[in-house]
Amino acid sequence: MLYTLAGGGTLCGLAALVLLIVSTATDFWMQYRYSGSSANQGLWRFCINHKCHAHTITVAFWDATRAFMLLAVLSCFAGVVLGLSAFTNGTKNRRVRTGGIALVLSGFLALLALAIYTGVTVTFFGKRFLDWRFSWSYIIGWVAIILAFAAGVFQLCAYQRTTAEPAPSNAPDS
Repeated sequence: MLYTLAGGGTLCGLAALVLLIVSTATDFWMQYRYSGSSANQGLWRFCINHKCHAHTITVAFWDATRAFMLLAVLSCFAGVVLGLSAFTNGTKNRRVRTGGIALVLSGFLALLALAIYTGVTVTFFGKRFLDWRFSWSYIIGWVAIILAFAAGVFQLCAYQRTTAEPAPSNAPDS
């Protein structure tokens, strides 16, 4: 049971890591119409008529979203690596607890990033463009948040279960 919790946490954390990387790297966070053409925007660049351009204006919400997403990826990676240590050193290792905390922190950082992006997008772009929507990469980010929180909870539960169990006695056989 303990290895199942730690393994499930590590598996969820690995899935969250992949989804966080994909959602951070792609250019499909928002789609809208600009001058009659379809356009899409990501954290690093925007594309209009299949021609992509880097964001030249440094806007605070893009910088904050980028920073929180990159920190979430790094924290998720640390949580997965620490979770894998459960299978080499046993689940009583404190690295499992630290990995669980790192995964919960990863989910929280990604939640902050998406909350900032959502607030600014709805407030600014919602009034500026009539035909806009969040895209698949943005939705993958929300799925990654759920997986990161679940992974952290699984690993914290695995550590908690091992500390609650009494140590086996070493009674001599008679």
